[in-house]
Amino acid sequence: MAAFWICGPLLLLSFALSIVVNLIQIATSMQDSVFSTVPRLAVCLVGFLFLMPWMLHRAVAYAISIFGDLARYAR
Repeated sequence: MAAFWICGPLLLLSFALSIVVNLIQIATSMQDSVFSTVPRLAVCLVGFLFLMPWMLHRAVAYAISIFGDLARYAR
């Protein structure tokens, strides 16, 4: 579940941009693969850089909670 919450914002960003790019491609009949790939990569990179501190905080908090309760999981 932690992986879902860590990756969720990036997945939502790329999904929303994919819908926008696909609508533009449908409206303009432009089926260029560069037009569909480059904006998605750019948004994922910017989103990754912007969300990295939050993602690291969530991952570290999850790791601390797992190692804190390690005796419960080791049985």
